[in-house]
Amino acid sequence: MRISVVDVGSNTVRLMVADAEGGVPLPVHTEKWRLRLSEQVKPGAPVPEEAVERLVAAVADASRTADRWGASNPPAFATAVVRAAPNRQEVLRAVRARTGVALCTLPGEVEAELTFLGARRWMGWRAGPLALLDIGGGSLEVAFGRGRLPGFVASLPLGAARLTHEFLAGGQDPASPEQIRALRRKVRHQLRDVAARIRWEGPRTAVATSRTFQQLGRLCGASPGRHGPFVERRMRCADLGDAVGRLAALSAAERSRLPGISAPRAAQSVAGAVVGHTAMKLTGVDAVTLCPWAIREGILLRHIEEGPSWWKEVVRLSDEAAAQPPAPLRAVSTPG
Repeated sequence: MRISVVDVGSNTVRLMVADAEGGVPLPVHTEKWRLRLSEQVKPGAPVPEEAVERLVAAVADASRTADRWGASNPPAFATAVVRAAPNRQEVLRAVRARTGVALCTLPGEVEAELTFLGARRWMGWRAGPLALLDIGGGSLEVAFGRGRLPGFVASLPLGAARLTHEFLAGGQDPASPEQIRALRRKVRHQLRDVAARIRWEGPRTAVATSRTFQQLGRLCGASPGRHGPFVERRMRCADLGDAVGRLAALSAAERSRLPGISAPRAAQSVAGAVVGHTAMKLTGVDAVTLCPWAIREGILLRHIEEGPSWWKEVVRLSDEAAAQPPAPLRAVSTPG
């Protein structure tokens, strides 16, 4: 049996096709379409018509590709850039009407829950009480749990692209020390209560997911991706703190020549590093394991374990939420 998932992120649309035999989603094909929505959509602003057209084309192409690989009707979700847009309902309707793909937006806490599931399955039960950090383009997800699903999740407006727009997009490259300090203050303020909860829980293991953390880990000395997913990759808080200083002193063009920092993400790498370092420092995490499984694997695992019916409920809740004004990102507790 083959299954697939489409992930509409802040920079790219990604398709993952996997074999599901044996209860494990083993990838057989991945493909991406670079849209850079975060560069075209300012926080709180609508998705422009031209960007919607490109999104429709990418999702249609992803759907056709999934069909060719024998994994039709992929669940498809959009993260913070679309979720926070005032015209998100129109965007979802356009994609569904013109592609047949039921694209939905996931609440930040659901993203955190599904990402935690992927990380838990990858790390295994021997990891013990587990804390998760995930930096996206529009939001930061934090989760903690002792079981299969987290008992605490938080989604905060601390995405790397969002903060780059807010603090580092004034034309000064590299950013000034004042801009970096203002960015740090914002991150510390937003993270204060969530970090206190994670410190109180005292996790045995901390994991970090997302392309942002993967690239920062490579910059801090983790093995490159070509060594495969089973090589253990860890990143120390102290090393990431040093990396913040290195990144902040360089222009985006210069950052793109550093190990691990890709040209498309070079502009937002400073904000991502500040968020990651501040989150680790405030939560008392000395080091994180860089986990290759995240939200896409979490969705595929739920499909394997519960069948496709659970996704229909996700789509229904998404439709109800899309009809309401965008809600502020917040922390919530969920049953473990």
